[in-house]
Amino acid sequence: MLRRLLPLLILALGVAAFLWLRATRPESPSVTPEERSWRVETLAATLEPRAPILPLYGEIIAPDMLTVTAPLAGRIAERPVREGQRVARGERLVALDEADVMPPLQQAEAEVADREAQVENERVRHESDLDAVERERELVDNARRQLERTRSLRARNLASQSDLDTARNELARARVTVAARERAIAEHPARLRALEAGLNRAQASLAAARRDAERSRVDAPFDGIVTRIRVAPGDQVAARSELLSVYPERGLELRARIPQRHQGELLDALSRGERLVATDGQGARLVLTGLAGEGDPAGTEAIFRLEEGGERLRPGSLVAVSLQRPKVPGSLAVPYSALYGNEALYLMDEANRMQRLAVTHHGDVVRDDGERWALVSGKALADGDRVIVTHLPNAMQGLLVQSTSDEPAIGDEGDDSAGSVEEDDGHDEVAS
Repeated sequence: MLRRLLPLLILALGVAAFLWLRATRPESPSVTPEERSWRVETLAATLEPRAPILPLYGEIIAPDMLTVTAPLAGRIAERPVREGQRVARGERLVALDEADVMPPLQQAEAEVADREAQVENERVRHESDLDAVERERELVDNARRQLERTRSLRARNLASQSDLDTARNELARARVTVAARERAIAEHPARLRALEAGLNRAQASLAAARRDAERSRVDAPFDGIVTRIRVAPGDQVAARSELLSVYPERGLELRARIPQRHQGELLDALSRGERLVATDGQGARLVLTGLAGEGDPAGTEAIFRLEEGGERLRPGSLVAVSLQRPKVPGSLAVPYSALYGNEALYLMDEANRMQRLAVTHHGDVVRDDGERWALVSGKALADGDRVIVTHLPNAMQGLLVQSTSDEPAIGDEGDDSAGSVEEDDGHDEVAS
């Protein structure tokens, strides 16, 4: 009997022990799931007028470059300058040989003297004709009276027919002489005008010869730089041949093409009298003076005047510059990592949630350290907003984030420290 009850007793003791252990076990704490937060960097928004920059690429030109040409054919006597040399105003650039310059000048002077003598001779001749015509008219009167006397004598048979014919011939010759003299007097104004015209031509040729003689010795008209030297001393050159060029150092300009979409704002700024300055990053400052008179579908060339620096610039150089466009009121500069699609960024609200904000991208701004940031503005953007500058691939409206500036220092509490490390690892995973 005892052997039959022993297994049941053992089983009952086991069940009782299990129930007792289950009733006296410690209760485990309940685990509640926590929402994960992403570590981000934030930027406090400060709105103020800022000028976006417009990168441009253009060519340096010298609009006042002077090209020296030979006024006449001759030999180069001197050329004391060299390529790229800086010259002062009045400094000799090039000169032709006097042996080639003086003969045309002397010939022109001789031609003027000859024409002046002809004009003076015509005036003397005219005065002589005026005196002679009076005496010749008196001879006509005498010849007429002699003819009348001869006729009277012939009528009384006191003179021969031959005497009468001789008297008639004398009167005719006297009349012909007077007519020729009167014709010479009448032609005097035309002859004088012709001689004076020839004198004017000779004087014009003399002026041209003197001009060429003066231009055969060329001095620098301004402080500038010599370029494009084509000749050396001793070279024989033809008339109107290019010898060299010189341009003012401070008169350089930059021609750069402006995209069509920016032309309106630049013209409006110029009409308001704003100074729009472009820099090349190496000390050169150029001021926008206007746009070219012609353009094409790709844009219109903007004209920049060199105002400061630029000693290394030369005509023909290709230069990259940054133009400061008109200022945008209420704008904010943010790193490009803060932008999403160039049209939105995220703010961090009081509940540490991401809030999407539509913005307008106006271009770039350059910080003091040379880094380019994006310049944006938005109607809902206000001073003090915390802009999230960390780019999250999973960014979305309402996502929980944590600013790195709000986290406790590592080592304050063991548990918090471990949790921070885990979140950091997760953030790095996402960022990668």
